[in-house]
Amino acid sequence: MASISTRCAFLFFKRCQIARGRQTLNVARRKMSIKILDIGTPIVALSDARRFISDCMVAVGTPREYGDILAENLIEADYRGHYSHGMNRLDMYVRDVQGGLCDPKAAPCIIKETPATAWVNGNNGLGAVVGIYCMDLAIEKAKKSGIGMVVVKESNHYGIAGKYSLQAMEQGLLGMSFTNTSPLMAPTRAKGSALGTNPLSLGAPAANGDSFVLDMATTAVAVGKIEIQKRKHEPIPEGWAQDESGNITMDAHVAYDAKRLMPLGGPELNSGYKGYGLGVLVEIFCGMLGGSAYGPNIRKWGDSSKKADLGQCFIAIDPGCFAPGFPERLSDFMGFLRNMEPADPAKPVLVPGDPERLHMASVDEAGGVRYVQDQLDTCKSLAESLKVKPLIPT
Repeated sequence: MASISTRCAFLFFKRCQIARGRQTLNVARRKMSIKILDIGTPIVALSDARRFISDCMVAVGTPREYGDILAENLIEADYRGHYSHGMNRLDMYVRDVQGGLCDPKAAPCIIKETPATAWVNGNNGLGAVVGIYCMDLAIEKAKKSGIGMVVVKESNHYGIAGKYSLQAMEQGLLGMSFTNTSPLMAPTRAKGSALGTNPLSLGAPAANGDSFVLDMATTAVAVGKIEIQKRKHEPIPEGWAQDESGNITMDAHVAYDAKRLMPLGGPELNSGYKGYGLGVLVEIFCGMLGGSAYGPNIRKWGDSSKKADLGQCFIAIDPGCFAPGFPERLSDFMGFLRNMEPADPAKPVLVPGDPERLHMASVDEAGGVRYVQDQLDTCKSLAESLKVKPLIPT
């Protein structure tokens, strides 16, 4: 594993030349390591993974176009190394559609709008379909007005927040995305949960094809990270979650069952109240502005008795409306950060988006994405129950 990760990192940084004023910083030979699954883990081609997800969704009544959109969304997460939000989520989408909790054929619509804003009804459709529609609308408004902001109600789980930031960034815009989620965060000093993981993201284009891509939960981790530890039969790090009594636990099964994730930062002594505050910030942009369910009113994680009614927010900003030279300044700044002397020579300084680029390079070199056996077993069962062609790992 080390040789592949180091080689992938070397190839990435060899290609990555960052403009810094008139000086070009070549960061070719900086050693990197990335966390990828064990080299013995079976590989699934990205095309086959996409095909499988789309087939499963079509089998439960989803139009092929929407199935393909969802497949692209989930596999983008796995490709970027966010396994908690990729194939790991497929069975949840299938269950929601089968249980009538999500309408796989629904299309979002505008409730009201201004030149720069829109309020949208997701009509309980697939979150990935709703998300692409809303960010496209925000992009259209940003190109005309300099900024576009779209808030939606009655949506569903929409995958990784960063997917939509990338969507705007590909158009030369800054992209931001937020979503509320099922109550999983235990606010600082609380025993119970009242907020979701409430992720936020920002994508910003820099010079020479470089970019800044932040995609983060406001909890210490996303609940899917705990699911992955369960699948791997491994403990979780201290500071990720509490048990039902409010005590910190390292048992992945206890943590998942309790559904009391700690805020970003962990306990109060370590500034966990800041993560708690960020979670509320996201809720204001989504649940409060959108008129969706919010906080403790959102269905509990795994609840199959009611619709999610999630709120989401999408923002696109044209940097050309502000000071000239934005991409160059951002590139210069990121170049400075990457070239800072690291505390550990084996771990050079990164900027948000670098770990994902390294993971994508490892997937490209391997010829596909690696899934743990537990995930493959879940997919096999799903294929049998839906009577679709199974995944074909190599």
